[in-house]
Amino acid sequence: MARLSDIIEEFIKELFDDSLNDELQIQRNELADKFSCAPSQINYVLSTRFTNDKGYLIESRRGGGGYIVIRKVVGNTMNQIMDLIMESIGSTITYHNAAMIIDHLYDIEKISLRELNLMKMAITDSTLQGVENKNKLRADILKAMLLTIL
Repeated sequence: MARLSDIIEEFIKELFDDSLNDELQIQRNELADKFSCAPSQINYVLSTRFTNDKGYLIESRRGGGGYIVIRKVVGNTMNQIMDLIMESIGSTITYHNAAMIIDHLYDIEKISLRELNLMKMAITDSTLQGVENKNKLRADILKAMLLTIL
């Protein structure tokens, strides 16, 4: 019998197969209800089965009907992947989402451990203390660092 994680992964892949584009928008809670599991189980599947090195970008929006966007980037060039990352960052980004992007870049060996640590430290809330719009500044800093490093 297949494990729940395998079933959820297969379901999401089938959604991609049925879709006309390479992007899905899903609600974590609705998916958890469908499979009678905790939302953390959905997070686990996304963080282990839909990673950059497997050809996916994940963007998470919380609060007020939050959702998750999964983008399929298999077969795309580094420039196309960079464009998708920049689009994911947008004009603002939370520390959590920025850290996920940085972690994925490290996982696929596009940045070193030292770069990972420097980038994360540069965008923490404590580093941006006293800034009125931390998420906007964080997005600007992250984009600048990525354009320089990659």
